[in-house]
Amino acid sequence: MGKINFSGRVAIVTGAGGGLGRTYALELAKRGAKVLVNDFGGSRDGSGGGSSMADAVVEQIKAAGGEAVANYDGVHLREGGENIVRQAVSAFGKVDIVINNAGILRDKSFTKMDESLWDPVLAVHLKGAYNVTQPAFVNMRENGYGRIVVTASGTGLFGNFGQTNYGAAKLGLVGLMNSLRIEGEKYNIKVNALAPVAGTRMTEDIMPPEVFQKLNPEFVTPVVLYLCSETCTDSGRILCAGAGLVQTAFILVNDGAFLGGEPSTPEAVAEHWAKITEQSNLKKLNNVMDQSMEIMKHYS
Repeated sequence: MGKINFSGRVAIVTGAGGGLGRTYALELAKRGAKVLVNDFGGSRDGSGGGSSMADAVVEQIKAAGGEAVANYDGVHLREGGENIVRQAVSAFGKVDIVINNAGILRDKSFTKMDESLWDPVLAVHLKGAYNVTQPAFVNMRENGYGRIVVTASGTGLFGNFGQTNYGAAKLGLVGLMNSLRIEGEKYNIKVNALAPVAGTRMTEDIMPPEVFQKLNPEFVTPVVLYLCSETCTDSGRILCAGAGLVQTAFILVNDGAFLGGEPSTPEAVAEHWAKITEQSNLKKLNNVMDQSMEIMKHYS
């Protein structure tokens, strides 16, 4: 297999001033992409703001001979997403790649979770991906090509104490990916989700120090770059990556139990619970119509 390169491609990376986003932007540029480096410049909880983080990454890319522009808009705002895409098109003529990486944390146990903690996290992670991806998708559709990566999380897939807001947003991104995959299919727009585990400022006081040191963000970067490349023709994947391990997470259904052609009873559900929940004969459904066909085949 030839070396993957991004010559002639234009990439938007949100939250690219540090951590994972920074490594994505640097490696994309190193391999020939023109990169819009977006970072609001705020703290981990989303407060503050500034230009220094994005500027530093752009300077590093240019010093290495690459092409990049800095953007400081907040993805949580609709106009922010539109500005990001508009600037990329103005600077480089199009958008080929979007990596939705921007994120914040406002952790708290659920009984103490108020709207000041819930709403901003949903706004940055979930609505932020919508705000950037929708105008970019329009451009990709016109050009007949696109690669989109949304950043999910093990918290959304598997759960974590004190992160109901974050988990809800992250699993919401999987839902976005699942439907956008279908809408982008005939335009050669591939959409995939990544649940990374990496040592960044988002996780530096959450993980034990000895674990944090082993989770270099650069372990995740190759996975993202593959998903953003022409070589990748898969869409709708959920990948988990960290410290050199790359896995696929699946949303599957089993055969279940058919309770009859008339409304049943909760006692019948209880009676068949073992079959309803058994982990055997698992299969992947491609869309909601597949789910409907699974139901209706019992009536054929």
